[in-house]
Amino acid sequence: ARAVCDKVQAKLLRECHDPAKTCITDLRISHWEEAIQETIGGEANRDLAAECYYLWKTTRLQHLRLGEETRAMLTELRKGLRLLLLTNGERQTQREKIEACACQPYFDAIVVGGEQKEEKPAPSIFHYCCDLLGVQPAECVMVGDSLDTDIQGGLNAGLKATVWLNKAMTPPGDTSPVPHYIISSVLDLPAVLQKMEHSINAKLDTDHMASGDEAH
Repeated sequence: ARAVCDKVQAKLLRECHDPAKTCITDLRISHWEEAIQETIGGEANRDLAAECYYLWKTTRLQHLRLGEETRAMLTELRKGLRLLLLTNGERQTQREKIEACACQPYFDAIVVGGEQKEEKPAPSIFHYCCDLLGVQPAECVMVGDSLDTDIQGGLNAGLKATVWLNKAMTPPGDTSPVPHYIISSVLDLPAVLQKMEHSINAKLDTDHMASGDEAH
């Protein structure tokens, strides 16, 4: 069972889905079908694969939860900021996850890449999100755990700053995009945002003093 699950996980990581050609459910049942056959041999068993897929999916959704501390943080942040959730992925799969973790009340908008023309890291989807919130890219901060999609996308779109959520605190590769800030827990985000605000205020004070000196 462990070997089958490991093979499915590997297939999910390499997954390329074209919704115009096949539905996500059929594709993922095929992952299980192939993984079972590769592990134990014999003829393909589509019924067993479907049973495994639905059990995996149901269990996965049951365990998707926003922690109490995270919910409290989002509630507090939203008092002064506009929050948007942006995720890549197939529409049905991502909407099911969003519904399961009941995160809708904590965001002003939710955008799923599979519903748009382009996904992260394309600048277009970030600019679409900015338009939804009624703000400029230079006013936005991107927070995410993927250097290749979240951080690179934020840089591509010209956002104010990028924050990389690096739970394992693994060093980025030599060719990886460089985030403005790194945190090991999403709960560290308020402190980083406060730090940004202080930096901006300090710069404004410096510029104001420089302008005063020039006037004299």
